[in-house]
Amino acid sequence: MAIIDVIKYEGDNSTFVFKHPSEDFNTGSQLIVHESQEAVFYRDGRALDRFGSGKYTLETESMPLMKSFFKKVADGPSQFHAEVYFINLATIMGVKWGTDSKVRMYDPATGLHLEIGAFGEFNIRVADTGKVLLKLVGTELGMKKEDIVGGSGYTTASVSGKFRALIMTKVKSFLPKAIRENNIDILEVDEHLDEISEYIRKQLNTTFESYGLILPEFFITNIATPDDDPNFRRLKAQHAERYLRVQEERIKQAEAEARKARVTVEAETAAEVKIIGVKAEEEATRRMAYAEAEKTRAEGLAKADAMKAQGYTYGQETQREIGVAIASNESGGGAGGVGGAMSGVVQAGVGIGAAVAVGKATVGAMNGVMGDMMNPNAINEAPKFANAGWKCPVCGHEGNTGKFCGECGAKKPEAPSTWKCPTCGHEGNVAKFCEECGTKKPEGSETWKCPACGHDGNTGKFCGECGAKKE
Repeated sequence: MAIIDVIKYEGDNSTFVFKHPSEDFNTGSQLIVHESQEAVFYRDGRALDRFGSGKYTLETESMPLMKSFFKKVADGPSQFHAEVYFINLATIMGVKWGTDSKVRMYDPATGLHLEIGAFGEFNIRVADTGKVLLKLVGTELGMKKEDIVGGSGYTTASVSGKFRALIMTKVKSFLPKAIRENNIDILEVDEHLDEISEYIRKQLNTTFESYGLILPEFFITNIATPDDDPNFRRLKAQHAERYLRVQEERIKQAEAEARKARVTVEAETAAEVKIIGVKAEEEATRRMAYAEAEKTRAEGLAKADAMKAQGYTYGQETQREIGVAIASNESGGGAGGVGGAMSGVVQAGVGIGAAVAVGKATVGAMNGVMGDMMNPNAINEAPKFANAGWKCPVCGHEGNTGKFCGECGAKKPEAPSTWKCPTCGHEGNVAKFCEECGTKKPEGSETWKCPACGHDGNTGKFCGECGAKKE
């Protein structure tokens, strides 16, 4: 071949090693090495000068190991004979591989012997150019992607692939081991392809590195399971049944939790509704009672207003009725007459307090009307009777005037608290309803007797007679 002046290679990325077809060069020739390449000069089977990426002028200074082979030519450049190899340093992608037969393995989880296969791809690049040239290329014209596991190449021997047997042996040996060591269920093997792929990649690289190559990635894209094996089909059926039972239990559990939540909500709602009903009933009762009280009060106020319009009060009307009763008493005057009148008034429904007041009024009226016909000491005896003392509820001793019994020392009982009816004006009520008109006792209507001056009928915090504070 003619001597050339420019040495370079611009081929495809599927070539690992390319041997330049020219072997005779002149000094001063240009060597162009691309970024992803390295150039190596060989002579007599030895690798001599190496060149990384860049543009070089081939002279004795740039090729110190080759200068002894330069041949001087008169009146021209020196010539030299060498073999030039371009090594591709880029990663070559998508090298396909696959097992040529099934791999027999024992599954400890099921106790079955199964046969499986595997397929995939890997990426490969040159890690050490010296090892690649020495151990793989040798005197060949180069090495392409197909030379790894099989395919067309520079030589017919490359059809079977330099690493085909290596990859088959390694995969068949380490695939079952990877499944067992990682405790992978054969029915769930597709979920663990990454783990298995990485495990086998590390095992393959221990061998590839000795040839100056490295596998940066190794992929198992499919593991072929023995679907035609009756034992495997039965195993798949059992696995599916187990999965369905688990899913069924999860559904039942979810439904039970939903029912529980629904019952809880219904109970809480029923309780809230019941509480609302009770509150509504209480409110209705309270309003009805208030309406009844207002009605009774309104009737009493109307009656009182009618009496006031006629020129008298409810008390005057009561005294008038008592006078009429006394005057019409068939038993005549005297004490018997008074007693009969009192009895009639009480029987007519007048309270005890009112009866006492009426009795006093009656005695006064009789004193003014009857004059000397009555006992002159009768009026004077009334206060004496009123102040005759109190009877001890413990020992029965009568005539006590102090705060304690003169016989046994028991404390004087408290007088019952009385209240005045706001409707009819009746005083001396001690029960929850007015003895005259039946009006309900209003809140805070109790009266009290002053312990200092004895004034009765006080309703505030201080005595209306002497100003003493309520105890």
